[in-house]
Amino acid sequence: MNGRDLAVEIIERVDDWQKRYARWQSDRGANATNGDIGNAYPFVKNQHAPFSPARRALPMLNLALISSAGAYIDGTNPFDTSVSAGDFTFREIPSQIEPEDLRFAARGYDPAAVMADSNSLVPLARLFEFESNGIIGQLNPVFWSFSGFIPDAARLVDEMVPKILERIKRYEVQAALLIPASRLCHQSVSLIARAVELLGIPTITIAVDKEVVESVRPPRAACYAGKLGSVAGLPNWPEHQRRVLDEALRLIEPMDQAGIRQLTVALESEVEEARGER
Repeated sequence: MNGRDLAVEIIERVDDWQKRYARWQSDRGANATNGDIGNAYPFVKNQHAPFSPARRALPMLNLALISSAGAYIDGTNPFDTSVSAGDFTFREIPSQIEPEDLRFAARGYDPAAVMADSNSLVPLARLFEFESNGIIGQLNPVFWSFSGFIPDAARLVDEMVPKILERIKRYEVQAALLIPASRLCHQSVSLIARAVELLGIPTITIAVDKEVVESVRPPRAACYAGKLGSVAGLPNWPEHQRRVLDEALRLIEPMDQAGIRQLTVALESEVEEARGER
């Protein structure tokens, strides 16, 4: 499937979206810097979602992580956060990397949380814990990182998504966890999730902006009342991160159709924090 055919599958009525995007870009798109897309941005609107049922139990799956936080290895080229349409490149990073070797090109979100604790957006430590205790079969040896502030959704699908899919197939990934960082990142990761699911690979997208995921329709979304910039759990609160990730990942296997599920973790964590148990 070439980039154009893929775009038609991932963005319904893609030609109509491109017209809406061109109007927005003419009005203010060129000024969409520093993470500001404004209220008029034309989010993708899909009516349906591709869906692939899990064919193996979670403890048997090779799980891949895809993060839109703009993570890159210290000393390498960062993502370009100045381009109005977005940066259409991605990084393939060893999952065993030390947290202090990661840097973040943050656009559209406050990087304070991820700077304090990378697990709030790139939860490698938590996922290795899940591997060791048998919640997942294994964490894929590399994860994929990109800067998810990409207003031009069609170019994202045309240019970047086929390349990520090629790498996912090469690593024989069996399930994928996608974590957005900003509001616009929710659109970007949802589109990638739709593409991955078309490969027959089940996905789960963690979300804190339900409105965007309801519009873009990733195959499986796990929503909770979290915060942009720390979607995988609050920084330096491992138990909160474990609860968010555990509850979300356990949705992969039982879901038999596309949909959005609400997590209970937020309510439980608020009660604990009120009791001083954090």
